[in-house]
Amino acid sequence: MTLRTPERADIAALAVSSADLIASLQDDSGAYPASPTFSAYRGYSWFRDGAFIADAMSSAGRAESAERFFDWCADVVVAHDDDIAAIVGAAGTSSPAPDSAMLATRFTLDGRVGDDDWWDFQLDGYGTWLWAVAEHVRRHGGDAARWGRAIALTVDYLASSWRRPCFDWWEEHAEHVHVSTLGCIAAGLRAAAALRVLDADRQALAESAADDVERLMRSTGVANGHLSKWLGSPAVDGSLAAVVGVLDVVPAASDIGAATISAIERDLTVDGGVHRFLDDTFFGGGQWPLLSCFLGIAHARAGDRDRAAELLAWAFSTAETDGTMPEQVGRHLLDPTMVDEWVERWGPVALPLLWSHAMFIRLAVELDGELIHQLGAPQGATREATA
Repeated sequence: MTLRTPERADIAALAVSSADLIASLQDDSGAYPASPTFSAYRGYSWFRDGAFIADAMSSAGRAESAERFFDWCADVVVAHDDDIAAIVGAAGTSSPAPDSAMLATRFTLDGRVGDDDWWDFQLDGYGTWLWAVAEHVRRHGGDAARWGRAIALTVDYLASSWRRPCFDWWEEHAEHVHVSTLGCIAAGLRAAAALRVLDADRQALAESAADDVERLMRSTGVANGHLSKWLGSPAVDGSLAAVVGVLDVVPAASDIGAATISAIERDLTVDGGVHRFLDDTFFGGGQWPLLSCFLGIAHARAGDRDRAAELLAWAFSTAETDGTMPEQVGRHLLDPTMVDEWVERWGPVALPLLWSHAMFIRLAVELDGELIHQLGAPQGATREATA
């Protein structure tokens, strides 16, 4: 299909309405609901999704919203300090904590572990919240010591556990160590060290663990020159665009970064829509606006702003007439036979998905920093404003 290229005013309008929507749905606790209506997500907030949402709101000048989310994360982490101590104490012994004892990946909006079954052991969110805090402090200043205890506990948790297999971004394949998860962890540990709120021992721990994570990524997490879906896999995953883009763990313009962008374009992208991975059957394996935006940021940082703008235009095209953006669209399904099974299980595709709105904002600001003045930021508040 031929897509209309949106005008700058169209992009700005959707970015503003997206920021307003996110702000209106943010819970009093500070948590961002993943989706207010989708049956499987309703009432829950993910550290990973929420951290990227908070980063988008921070980049758009909505600093107070981002900080409220960080407060929520910190409260959740500190509430589990005894669990973290037990996990850290058992790590490296003959009886490490079982997966069921590891921290959850999502929590109710009031910070509790949910009662329903979920694919809960994921490490990526604990790295992304640390990274998002550091990005926010870089933009807006302030004292990260406000979240200091939670940052220290998170460093302990990640440094003790990063080698463990766990579920990936998509709650799949718990038997593998996923490269996008390692990227989130490395970004978070580097960020925690840069904040200078850790004691000397934890500072050294964060730095050395980040070095070890990146070393493993570059040695075992690369196939055919590009980052791989998991250690030892030749495949690529759409989430890797974040590792070479916004997280900047592997620079987009580096050889590995460029090869990863190329592999995602070749294997997972049709027009401007990006699939999660080639074997995806969730709601038929559609294309995800948020992944198009992650890939757009990677292209922008590699120097191809024209392709980044095309990806932003594709993401814009997925918005409904009321401005809401879905989790995925079915324009190019990998397995159409699976749509009905998921609809019967959980209802229609999530709409709106706050993470989709957030990544649209984030790519829009990456390409046009002046948009922050319409989004609500004070003059000169972000790096992107002067980029």
